Order: sequence, then structure tokens, then C-alpha cells
Amino acid sequence: MVLEGLRRLEYRGYDSAGVAVLTGADGGGIASAKKAGKLSNLLGELEQHPLPNSRTGIGHTRWATHGGPTDVNAHPHLADDDRLALIHNGIIENFSELKSVLLEKGVTFRSATDTEVAAALLGDEYQAAVDVPAAQRLTVAMQRACQKLEGAFTLLAIHADLPDVVVAARRNSPLVVGLGEGENFLGSDVSGFIDYTRRAVELGQDQIVTITPDAVEITDFFGAPAEGKEYQVDWDAAAAEKDGFPSFMEKEIHEQPRAVAETLLGRTDAEGRLVLDELRIDPEQLKQVNKIIVLACGTSAYAGQVAKYAIEHWCRIPTEVELSHEFRYRDPIVDSNTLVISISQSGETMDTLMAVRYAREQGAKTLAICNTNGSTIPRESDAVLYTHAGPEIAVASTKAFLAQITAAYLLGLYLAQLRGNKFQGEIKDLLADLHKTPDKIQSVLDNEQQIRDLAVAMKDTKSVLFLGRHVGFPVAMEGALKLKELAYIHAEGFAAGELKHGPIALIEEGQPVFVVVPSPNGRDSLHAKVVSNIQEIRARGAKTIVIAEEGDEAVREFAEQVFYIPATPTLLAPLLTTVPLQIFACALASAKGYDVDQPRNLAKSVTVE
Repeated sequence: MVLEGLRRLEYRGYDSAGVAVLTGADGGGIASAKKAGKLSNLLGELEQHPLPNSRTGIGHTRWATHGGPTDVNAHPHLADDDRLALIHNGIIENFSELKSVLLEKGVTFRSATDTEVAAALLGDEYQAAVDVPAAQRLTVAMQRACQKLEGAFTLLAIHADLPDVVVAARRNSPLVVGLGEGENFLGSDVSGFIDYTRRAVELGQDQIVTITPDAVEITDFFGAPAEGKEYQVDWDAAAAEKDGFPSFMEKEIHEQPRAVAETLLGRTDAEGRLVLDELRIDPEQLKQVNKIIVLACGTSAYAGQVAKYAIEHWCRIPTEVELSHEFRYRDPIVDSNTLVISISQSGETMDTLMAVRYAREQGAKTLAICNTNGSTIPRESDAVLYTHAGPEIAVASTKAFLAQITAAYLLGLYLAQLRGNKFQGEIKDLLADLHKTPDKIQSVLDNEQQIRDLAVAMKDTKSVLFLGRHVGFPVAMEGALKLKELAYIHAEGFAAGELKHGPIALIEEGQPVFVVVPSPNGRDSLHAKVVSNIQEIRARGAKTIVIAEEGDEAVREFAEQVFYIPATPTLLAPLLTTVPLQIFACALASAKGYDVDQPRNLAKSVTVE
């Protein structure tokens, strides 16, 4: 049961994996196993050296922070004469000071991790809690330990004295409870226990939960009773399987028409007006907004860049896009008339969460665009707009990216409707165009073989450049990021107008360059300028691969290959132009023999700063 949960959660980290189980109905001891590398290494170890049957266990897949990805640094970590086992997501920021105190007490350490310090601290508190009834001793020890810990952490612990108990703590890191019949679960994501229950409880900040087969008890770090919020998971285990595709990433690329369609579903009333039910901000306050700041990291930041063009055009509100990890360190100008929009697939991205908290402290209104119900960022924001992409397992984001852009478009149109920037007829027309995009995305997918064949032919390429103008610029950057993430080769995305200001020096004979060409029927001047850019790099030996709108014959004579997408309004084009770049990166990495679902050094949710 634990190993199956780890398999579903391996996308969160796969530097190492381990399990620990309680042995003996009356608190015999703890048996554990852990191995560096992917989960398959641990499975091999357990085949050779099986653990005893047990009713209580914990397991962990790791993305290394403190200490390298080795067997000894893998979780679980043992303490209290190996009668306590602990696993941990996050970073303990004051581990060094705590370790010094514990060393003075005679504690010895076997690893280079901050997690083992947390385990040793918990064991020390457990031994000190002699005044506490035996059944509550591990819970109280966890409360007292958490009062001393600083940083971001989810901790799960078992103790040989308590054969049917798991105690967990949460601060700034994801943790969810699964409610079963005669069994209960804990996981960093509901996919870890979705085979057994769809009833889940979200935990608040600085809470501790104790589960037994028949009970769930929640307190804060100081022992005061607390409550979690129960909700129903609206997808099943089948949604987390590959569905016949060779990788989760390919499956998720092909799920994009549905992801966009379901994000659009149910957002209008009988009169066709936008109704975003999840928004909890007073409309009068939204009318007063005079600046928007979009906070995100990685692919989500490029979704924000696309959103900026649309929101400013439709709403006439100045919009900035900030990398979350830079935002609060530059003394940004934020006040009560600022709307801060955070974008995070998981809702647990630590950099973005901390930036949202900073924005709220400055008085800004905060709104989250998120794919994960009940996650931390939506809970700590004033409002939320959920995407409905379904679970995204592959580390490199695809369908969540298109769903984020779609949700941002809905938000932009809603603000334009609320503030009177657009006539209702204009908004209806734009929404009608949005509702046509899933079929258009499907048509791109139906013609994917051309781009897949190109990727296989280019599998030995060492460098690829990407160019775009207007909304094509963030698409170019996202295309480059996908190639870096998956194929581990040099790739850069540029604004095409920047070529002559330096990057054209990179062009040499045979250099592959993807060019995202604007529609000739929209911004004519931009189309002509980008065609000129293609000619400039072609004249210097570049191999040009063009993504253009159907019917655009002007690009043919300047391109080695043209991949056509259906005609669509300029601002909606990223929902189509991104897809061939995703297919290309995935196919090229697969041709090189790489694992596209779990790229090296990356984790799905970056839950540490």
C-alpha cells in the first residue's frame, strides 16, 4: 500500500526512496529499507530483503536538499534507539543550532541531512514527555519539537511503542489526510491514497494530525484542538495512469483539449455573463485595482507573461510579471489597490507562497490560479480561480500551462466586464473564440507526426534557439525551457526584435531556430517584421523551423519546415503555438533515451525556497 502511494508520488522527487513499518501488534519494533535512486531500486531491495507484514507504515521519495542523494541520506531516519522513524519534506532552517544542542546531549548522527536532526529532536522530546499518557506521547512530542523548528516542513513519524499510530505536522509544506473505513492515510498529495478513498481533509498552517485506523485528531503546535476542512476528490486512480501512452507527459499533452475545455466549463450565467464563483473579493474592490502583479516561477511565469498581454489589452490595467523568488527582495510598490495574481500548478510552490504572504502583509488583494484543490496558496489567498486540468504527473508542465493561460484569460475578461472596459457583446465573442480552442488544439495534436519526425531527426542537436514576438515571445521562452528540462541541451528563447541587439551572433551554419510567427491577419506589421527576422537568420546559415497560421504562404520560402496551426485571434494563439514545441521537446528527449516524466535534478513541486 505504501509503495503504491510512493509510485504515484514519485513525480515529487526521485533521488531516493524508503519505507518504515511497525512490527508486532504490541509495539515490537521498526523495520525499514531505503535506497538511493528511483523507486525501482527500493523495490529491488525489498524483493531481496522483504519487510515483515504490518498495519502501520510510512514511506518517502526524496528530492535532495541537505545531503546528497545517497542510501544513508534517504528517508526514513531513525532515532530513539531506532524505535522512532521519521520522514520529512521541506527544509529545517535552524538544523545546525539544534544539531549542536543534540550533540552535546550525546546524540550521534549517521547522515548529512536536516531531517535526521528533526528525527533526533523528536526522539529527545519523546523521552522527555514522561508526564504524558502513553497514547498521546508521540503527539505531544511532535508538538514540542515543532515549537523549536524553523523553516518549511511536513513531518510524519511512527514509534514502536504505538503500533497503530502515525503523527504528522505541517508548516509551509503540503499534507493531506485521507479518510477510509477502518483505515486512514496521510500524503503530500491525494494521489498517494486515491486507490483507497476519495474523502480528504486539508490541514491548516502549523497543525499536527494524529491518525489511527479509526480516528483523526488535529491540534495546533501548542496542543489546542483544531479542525481541518473535508472535501471530496473529484478524480479517480485511472486519471493518474498513463492510459496507453508511453509516458505521462505524452498523455498530458494529449489531454490539453479537455483541460482547456473543463477550465472554461460553467463560467457563464444564462445571459452569457462571466461568473467566477470562486472569487471571494468584493467586486467594488476589484473595480478600484490600479495595478496587477503576477507572481510565478518557471513555466507558470511564462503563463503570466502571456496573461499580461491579454489583461492589459482588455482591462487597461498596468500589469507586471514577477518571478516569485525575486519579488519580496526588491522592495516592490504594493498597496491596497494592487491585485496580486499568483500562478502555481500545485499551490505549494514555496517561493510563490512566501511572495503571496508578503503581498498580503503590504495590503494587496491576492488571487491564486491553481490546479490543486485545497492546497496552501489558494487557502492563504483572498480568492482563487481553479483550473480543471486534472492531475499532472510529469514533472515538466504541459496541460497545466494551457489551463493557467485559459484561467488568466477568464480573469482578464471578468475584470473587463466588471470595470466596463469591454462591451458585453465583445466579451461574448471572445468567450466564443476561447470555446473553439479545444478543437483547434486537437487538430494540432492530430498532425503531430511531422514535428515528432523532425525531433527524431534532430536528436543529436546540441543547441536550439526560439524566437517570437508579442505573445509569441513567452511561447518561445517556454519552448526553450521544455527542451532544457527534458533533453538537457542548450536552448534559449528570445524576443525576435532583440536579434540585432546581440543574439544574432549565435547564428552559424546549421543552427536550428524555431520561429513563432504572428498571424498575417492580425498584427500585419509584426508578421512582416518576423518574416524579416527569418530572412536575416536564414542568410547566416540558420535552419529555420516555423510555426505559422494556416494559409500563411509568405513564410514557406524562408523555412526548412513549416508547422501550421489553425487560425485564431492573436491573444489566444499561445494555446495553439505552444503545443508543437511541447511535442518536439518530448519526442527529442525520448529519442535520446531520456525519462521525460522525471528529468534529472527536477521535482514536480518546488516546496522549498
